[in-house]
Amino acid sequence: MTHAQTERATLCDLLDRLGPGAPTLCEGWTTEDLAAHLVLRERRLDAAPGIALPLLAGHTASVQERLKRRHPYSELVGLVRQGPPRWTPYGLVPRLDEIVNTVELFVHHEDVRRAQAGWEPRVVPRDLQEALWHRLRGTARLFLRKAPVGVVLRRPDGAKAPGRMAEPAVVVTGEPSELTLFVFGRQAHARVTYDGDAAAVARLRAARLGP
Repeated sequence: MTHAQTERATLCDLLDRLGPGAPTLCEGWTTEDLAAHLVLRERRLDAAPGIALPLLAGHTASVQERLKRRHPYSELVGLVRQGPPRWTPYGLVPRLDEIVNTVELFVHHEDVRRAQAGWEPRVVPRDLQEALWHRLRGTARLFLRKAPVGVVLRRPDGAKAPGRMAEPAVVVTGEPSELTLFVFGRQAHARVTYDGDAAAVARLRAARLGP
């Protein structure tokens, strides 16, 4: 199985176990909302642009609500578990599911896990850590473009990924999985450490980061 397929399966197992009303780290969303979001982004390509474009967000939100009304929670999770239909770009373009969905599904898996009481970080396989690090090196500048200070991402072994060039700068250290959650705006739940001016660190921890 690919990393995307593994994350998809384990996320769906967790969604099934928790049911539709459990909290997530996505502000205002329960597990049912998150399942509907994942169905939308893979099966309603007409509404997916509104995930990133505020001008279209209203249409996206209305489609997501209709999906929740049309499908019982178990069906929503089942559609996520099935993966993208063959007629979508994910099904037509080789490896696109792995390229696009590995990080998306990893982050949303953690959105569910870390919103539950008593959570602890799971053991992330080394090959998935390396895949996440590869993506970070290519996308961190985009995700950190709104950071109020400079940011350098650093693994525990000292390897660095380009973040945001600005002063003062903060060095954020953690495993690639934790750094991924950090750049996606989950600072409060990412197990990372910060090195830099205390005021700059406070501004970074409170900032809205992510796509």
